[in-house]
Amino acid sequence: MSTAGPRFDIDDLRDWIGREDIGTDIVSEDLARKYHATMDFAGAAPLPGEVVPRLIHFCLAQPAVPTANLGPDGHPARGGFMPPVPLPRRMWAGGAFNFHGDLRVGDIAKRTSRIENVALKEGRTGTLCFVTIQHRIEANGTLVLEERQDIVYRGLDATGGAVKAVPPAEQGVHQRPMKAEAPLLFRYSALTFNGHRIHYDRCYVTEVEGYPGLIVHGPLQAALLFYYASELLGAPPSHFSFRGLSPLFDDDAFALHAREDRDLLKVWTAKQNGALCMNAEASWS
Repeated sequence: MSTAGPRFDIDDLRDWIGREDIGTDIVSEDLARKYHATMDFAGAAPLPGEVVPRLIHFCLAQPAVPTANLGPDGHPARGGFMPPVPLPRRMWAGGAFNFHGDLRVGDIAKRTSRIENVALKEGRTGTLCFVTIQHRIEANGTLVLEERQDIVYRGLDATGGAVKAVPPAEQGVHQRPMKAEAPLLFRYSALTFNGHRIHYDRCYVTEVEGYPGLIVHGPLQAALLFYYASELLGAPPSHFSFRGLSPLFDDDAFALHAREDRDLLKVWTAKQNGALCMNAEASWS
């Protein structure tokens, strides 16, 4: 049994297609230092003029909505840039990146975001609403990154957040045991100015949304896989795509897995019990 969300008109939501949001930011030495520490990178943090890690753009030019204008889940109240989807759960379902260059400490970064599509599907909890956003990141006027972001809205489970069984993941040729505990989730939320309470408010995520623990951010999980792929091949990918398949929680023991597949490196996260959480593909071209 599931709790379907309220009925709504997809045509009204599709009116949001084409809306844009633009933000600018400086790739500061302070941000580079804090991101370096949060992700446990070896060596010294980047200095002025030096390249910063790819995917640090998630920390840049984020909308700064007044606290009074946040919704009950900690996200900005709906109906501004994002369409007012009347479903309670919002998750980052997946995305893809095409890199054209790198950001450096001291760059002026500009983010241009555009709603590309709004679509409805039927899932096990009832109606699902997918919102596709295209982002362009420029550094000092030069395009460095094109990104597709897939957001899914869904209803609450009537069973208190029980997660559908996921087939066991295969074992990678390369593996690395991991933990993503509360301090990492809190730091990442702070760096990305992400107020979504599922990542830091245990009472909210367990009592309101019905999950068993704090949820590891989709982009954080993708970043862990991206940096693992970069380490294995000795250079950051120029193309990277990922898709979330099941939630990963802060008390889950899990591992990063990887294997070569022709001209791709396939990487994924899987829990210690074998449940697959995220699939990704990296390529260099």
